[in-house]
Amino acid sequence: MDKIIIEIIMERIKITQVRSLIKRSKRQKDTMQALGLGRVNRSVLLEATPQVLGMVNKISHLVVTEQI
Repeated sequence: MDKIIIEIIMERIKITQVRSLIKRSKRQKDTMQALGLGRVNRSVLLEATPQVLGMVNKISHLVVTEQI
């Protein structure tokens, strides 16, 4: 049997924190920590999975995203 190897190429996104976490709910703080953020102007590169996109959607008022 011939096996076909399919490589899934996920898009990457750059997430930059632009607003402070002061006076934010614990849920928003935990989401930022799960994404690897925590300080203003800190950026991370992540795969654009449905889980990551959902987290970004919940804190969209605190971050800026760019497709890479």
